[in-house]
Amino acid sequence: MRVQVLTTPGCSNCVVLEKMLDTLGVSYDLIDVTKNPLYLERYPILTAPGLVIDKKLEFTGIPKIDDLKKKFFK
Repeated sequence: MRVQVLTTPGCSNCVVLEKMLDTLGVSYDLIDVTKNPLYLERYPILTAPGLVIDKKLEFTGIPKIDDLKKKFFK
């Protein structure tokens, strides 16, 4: 499973999502969309963070921890 967190500089919500994923033991790549604008073309997020799982945008903003658990621990 490939997990990517789409971030922007200074995004406090992004830090919250990163901590949630760390707590769940989920490995992820951080993608700064200001440095990688092609990600915005593929995943047009209106608010950061965006959570991409296996090339599919699953969440924008901060998801509920229970929703994350459902995605990662089926």
